[in-house]
Amino acid sequence: MDLKEYTMEELLLTAIKSERDANDIYTRLSAGVKNAILKDRLRFLAAEERKHEAFVEELFHRQFPGRDVVLPERTPVPLPEVRIPAEHVPVSHIIGDAMRAERAAAQFYSAFAKRYTQDKEVRDMLEYFAAMESIHYELLEKEKATADRFESYDSMWPMMHAGP
Repeated sequence: MDLKEYTMEELLLTAIKSERDANDIYTRLSAGVKNAILKDRLRFLAAEERKHEAFVEELFHRQFPGRDVVLPERTPVPLPEVRIPAEHVPVSHIIGDAMRAERAAAQFYSAFAKRYTQDKEVRDMLEYFAAMESIHYELLEKEKATADRFESYDSMWPMMHAGP
């Protein structure tokens, strides 16, 4: 991902918006799933995104003292969006979208770290975020595989989970 054409302000606002959006998606998804383990994993991911957002927001205030964080409706850096449709869609499809967003976030933070030359400690943290987003991708990949398997059981044997 090439970030040369973007200002530091645009990059920071993109990161904050991305983290805020991811937190919202994981929080909403966790509220809608019945599987307790998946619910806990989604809550964990939401909490991770909140921590990333707090760090980047603090960095924004260090870079631009006295300025308010005003997020654009759409980020200037193109990152995949994850949407929870109103109609019933298998959770595996939404997880697939979230996986693409996590992979893009990892690439974004990796490229952002290369651009951030002011402070090695911050650059290292951005690289750490890139690694964390990759781990989020892997966690979601496993959850998607599980969801795919169990969603197919429901379609092949509709009463599979109905009980005795």
